[in-house]
Amino acid sequence: MLDRLNAIREQAVSAIAASADITALERIETDFLGRKGVLTSLLRTLGSLPAEQRPQFGSAVNALKQELADGIEKRRQELKELIGAVKIAGLDITLPGRSLPLGRLHPITQVLNEVCDIFRRMGFGVAEGPEVELDFYNFEALNIPANHPARDMQDTFYVDDKVLLRTHTSPIQVRTMERLQPPLRIIAPGKVYRCDSDVTHTPMFHQVEGLMVDTDISFAYLKGTLTHFIQHFFDAKTSVRFRPSFFPFTEPSAEVDIQCVICRGKGCRVCSNTGWLEVLGAGMVHPAVFRSIGYDSERYTGFAFGLGIERFTMLRYGIDDIRLFYENDLRFLRQF
Repeated sequence: MLDRLNAIREQAVSAIAASADITALERIETDFLGRKGVLTSLLRTLGSLPAEQRPQFGSAVNALKQELADGIEKRRQELKELIGAVKIAGLDITLPGRSLPLGRLHPITQVLNEVCDIFRRMGFGVAEGPEVELDFYNFEALNIPANHPARDMQDTFYVDDKVLLRTHTSPIQVRTMERLQPPLRIIAPGKVYRCDSDVTHTPMFHQVEGLMVDTDISFAYLKGTLTHFIQHFFDAKTSVRFRPSFFPFTEPSAEVDIQCVICRGKGCRVCSNTGWLEVLGAGMVHPAVFRSIGYDSERYTGFAFGLGIERFTMLRYGIDDIRLFYENDLRFLRQF
């Protein structure tokens, strides 16, 4: 029985020394000295011992109880002094912790990631390029030479005569074609810049442009790819239509409309009562673009498309003012 008392003593002394706060210390006191504690239970076994052993064993248990009580009280004072010192330093470690608000991805980032994920699942790789671009890549290689009227559509920020902030992410497509030979299947997400600012335009916005080049690529590939993307981004019931249009770097070119996601084609303020919303531009890559980077335009064909992420985000969440995305109002951003 004395060997058991020694083992209990070692266990209790170690626990007291390791206690990191008063709550843990009180738990140790209850476990060893409480009414249902280890030492109290031992005292209740005195009656089962031979009469000549009872005085010695009872005295040993009581001595150990006093030793542990003194040790617990000493450790309690040490912890109180430690807490007091921390309080003086300006920190009360006994107070409950403050929970920090979790950050969120910006709605533009959420939609950009979703768009890229859909195209990745369709086999498209992601390409990147510089935001400060050369005139050659931004215009000339895309069949927009100097004095071309299409340059007036871009509202460009020029650094000098040959350097500018890119007005679309199409230069990434040109740079990729310079480096790689077909077949190609890439998307080019990123920031672009134009001198424009109102409820539907900002000087900086985000685009995702896509390019597929191979032998025998037809307009049917383009229609199938974009229809698949739109019906995955919105829903499978979303109708899609292609309207003839003009872009210098594609021929034929098309504007892509979707059935209004607000009124489902019945007509509303958002779609100007037409039942349709324009969402992106697309077309077959112009042979002049292939010739500018050394592709054989007789052998290869391809399609390209471009969409504005802000436009898709506004449609996804029913937002009618693009400037809300950039005002950094947390009351607005926390909704996403």
